[in-house]
Amino acid sequence: MEKQLFTVTVFSENQVGLLNQISIIYTRRCLNIESLSVSPSSIEGIHKFTITTWSDRVTMEKVVKQIEKRIDVLKSFLYTDDEIVYQEIALYKVPTEQLLNETNLETIIRRHNARILEITKEYTVIEKSGHSDETESLFEELKHYDIRQFVRSGRVAITKSPEEYVTMFLEEQAQRRAEITN
Repeated sequence: MEKQLFTVTVFSENQVGLLNQISIIYTRRCLNIESLSVSPSSIEGIHKFTITTWSDRVTMEKVVKQIEKRIDVLKSFLYTDDEIVYQEIALYKVPTEQLLNETNLETIIRRHNARILEITKEYTVIEKSGHSDETESLFEELKHYDIRQFVRSGRVAITKSPEEYVTMFLEEQAQRRAEITN
């Protein structure tokens, strides 16, 4: 089966140990997590995990079902890149002397739509948001200028759907509870 990059989103309450439980599901299937991002979601009290992995659809559908079996997980979803809007952020630290002495460096920063976050006597921090190939491309160009540090965040993603799927799921659950109590 052909491997492709999948994005899994997991919605849960912020519980200790859940990340470990999720990573064990990936480990048991010999899947490597390419990127991971966790933050509060738009729903108060609910956190969103965004995990990317190279695999095939059948395997990833099984992973999502296993994740949903965790007691602390509300809902989990599987997406391909064409179903979501996503970004990453990258930070680069280069010597300020290089920035001042190389006129080409400014051109590179502008061409990549990056921005300077901080300048000190010793270093300059540059920020670039975009897809991983874009942040990696800037990294490759900055290598020639004695780059000191580089870090890239995990993917953050939202669906192209007009509504948030987890919101629809929670509304369905509330409606079922109301029907049961009536």
